[in-house]
Amino acid sequence: MSTVRLLVGTCKGAFILTSDATRRQWTVDGPHFGGWEIHHVTGSPVDPDRLYLAQWTEWFGQVIQRSNDGGKTWAPVGNAFAYDGAVGTHLWYDGTPHPWEFKRVWHLEPSPTDPDTVYAGVEDAALFRTTDGGNSWHELSGLRRHDSGPQWQPGAGGMCLHTVLQDPSDPNRMYVAISAAGAFRTDDGGQTWRPINRGLKSPDMIADPEAEVGHCVHRLALHPSRPDVLFMQKHWDVMRSNDAGESWHEVSGNLPSDFGFPIAVHAHEPNTVYVVPITSESEHYPPDGKLRVYRSRSGGNDWEALTRGLPQQNCYVNVLRDAMTVDTLEPCGIYFGTTGGQVYGSPDGGDTWTPIVNDLPRVQSVEVQVLP
Repeated sequence: MSTVRLLVGTCKGAFILTSDATRRQWTVDGPHFGGWEIHHVTGSPVDPDRLYLAQWTEWFGQVIQRSNDGGKTWAPVGNAFAYDGAVGTHLWYDGTPHPWEFKRVWHLEPSPTDPDTVYAGVEDAALFRTTDGGNSWHELSGLRRHDSGPQWQPGAGGMCLHTVLQDPSDPNRMYVAISAAGAFRTDDGGQTWRPINRGLKSPDMIADPEAEVGHCVHRLALHPSRPDVLFMQKHWDVMRSNDAGESWHEVSGNLPSDFGFPIAVHAHEPNTVYVVPITSESEHYPPDGKLRVYRSRSGGNDWEALTRGLPQQNCYVNVLRDAMTVDTLEPCGIYFGTTGGQVYGSPDGGDTWTPIVNDLPRVQSVEVQVLP
């Protein structure tokens, strides 16, 4: 029987939650690096023992840790992240120029074919890659050197590159998302990039409705069987692209709010999508204090509230952009963590939910591995 492993990053350490394929009983291991802020912890799709973790504190700064034994032991690996070439400037909140400055790693994305290759999205927005298991990191500077780079500016959480999607059918194609610049695509392995934001509207942030950059994208998702179909949770609006980001249209439909952070696609149903709406950009909690995951089985527009097992009164938590994931079992499991320290799981595609663990520190990321 398969083993399911949840990798949970929190503001005070990492936790590893383990169950069998029934996903009813879970063991909790952690905290790893207690007291450290863990932005993201994830595992290699091709080596279940290889894990990577991005930890950070004000005192020690950014540290990348690697485990070769499924999280039993960890060792720091190369942490020399330096922007390639001229520093240049981007826009700050007030529109004034600001020099690029490395602050932290927000997201780690392992290669689907090589356990030693990992991409790192950082703040201020840039993309780095290692091909030696994290010992050395090199910037894919074509992104930051795009002509629009000087116009990028921070979102409320900083100017972070938080999403990296690799096209499983084309190793040269990759998508990234930056807050607050937008979505970008490369078709040549990261040498050159271009914005893919046509159809995005941000009247609360950008006066020009046809602006090429400046959109605050919160998260992108795709299904491996249809890598040209992208789903986006934006700063207001849930969006869909059917042409690899060349154009976007809104699919917020009957959601109670189209503001939120995470978005995920069912492992076996490419048209089944999940979001967790929150009230607004200033009220980061569920509408009416009811924690609800919304599911669309039609790729957007028509959404149903999934509530069974979730608190439906006096709930004022948030779900962050990296804190929702799906497993590959049948039926598909859905998992998410909250800023209140709960991790919820559904072993039946969202129909029912149970709290896997309560009272963790604020959850910042949740990833899942299915082990043989």
